[in-house]
Amino acid sequence: MNHQITLDQLHGLKLKGMANAYQAVLELPVGQQPSLHQFIARLSEAEIQHRRHLKTASYLKLSKLRYDAVLEQVHCHAGRNLSPDQLLSIADCGFIQRSENILITGATGCGKSYLACAIGRQACSFGYKTLYLGMNRFLEKIAQAKLDGTYIKLLNQVEKTDLLILDDFGLHPLDSIARLALLQMLEDRYGRKATIIASQLPVDKWHEFIGESTLADAIMDRLSGNAHRFPLKGESLRKKKSQ
Repeated sequence: MNHQITLDQLHGLKLKGMANAYQAVLELPVGQQPSLHQFIARLSEAEIQHRRHLKTASYLKLSKLRYDAVLEQVHCHAGRNLSPDQLLSIADCGFIQRSENILITGATGCGKSYLACAIGRQACSFGYKTLYLGMNRFLEKIAQAKLDGTYIKLLNQVEKTDLLILDDFGLHPLDSIARLALLQMLEDRYGRKATIIASQLPVDKWHEFIGESTLADAIMDRLSGNAHRFPLKGESLRKKKSQ
């Protein structure tokens, strides 16, 4: 049997995972090579893992996460008001399946964005489409979409995203257009998708920040009704790094 022909055929069929596994088996001594059933199982598992890796890489690229963060590197201790059990409760991304939100608050530099990005990366690895937007970028996209007529397209994109991350909420004032857009997006996602909000402002200050009481009521109702809250504490992690 010409093994190279088989390898070329696997590559031609774009079965790279199988091709790599087949090559690895060929390099084993004959006495250590798996049986036929084990061999087929190994090839199929290798292809599944390869495609899962490609899917995760694609979702990570599209997510535009601010930090290359992982949950395993998030510091959990009483001083940060963050426990390992709290992280464990969201690590399986079940909150996305249940369409629950996550509200992360705390002073500047306490690791809000890092935590949000770590959760976002976890979501991508579990096969959930994720989109990260700083509020400044979010407001720019809304304004541009209104100008060039792609506003409905933007709403549809956000609606189809399994996990939306809005960072730096509260740093930039909201005008009437931004309030309505935020409400529309949250309304489209309510009970169907998950959203993470990271903010320096405590949650009880968000209503005042949003302004226009009726819209603020509606926005907060859709944000906080089924939300996990992570009020982070402690000194700035950036300061600690610089020291």
